[in-house]
Amino acid sequence: MVNDRVVGALGISDDPLDIVAAHEGEELARREQAYRGGRPAPEVRDRIVILVDDGLATGSTMQAAVQALRPQRPARIVVAVPTAPRETCDELRRGADAVVCLATPDPFLAVGDSYADFSEISDEEVRDLLARSAGSPATS
Repeated sequence: MVNDRVVGALGISDDPLDIVAAHEGEELARREQAYRGGRPAPEVRDRIVILVDDGLATGSTMQAAVQALRPQRPARIVVAVPTAPRETCDELRRGADAVVCLATPDPFLAVGDSYADFSEISDEEVRDLLARSAGSPATS
């Protein structure tokens, strides 16, 4: 998914977009393997799906997630984030069934501004958290 508003404002041509899309596709495949470890994707048909992020700036990634889920026919798609620009939340409401956002700072400068500690977490930490949430030990 391409945010035409952002791409147009930055004057980005198709060639760099294609390169970034290929790289991001590879990274998505790597993370899916690293985090899911061969387990199948969860069944979402007729279920309420809550998509959570640490915050949104443009909302492009969340829009892509909503669009990817819609064909799987969940009962509802709810987007839940702690912080985002008001306009981003309004845009997401057009695709998601509900958007829950705790703070819409004005001006909104960056997601990290809403956190005392906005450091990255490692793949190992993600795998450990996923394993703990599933009730099984993490595997590397």
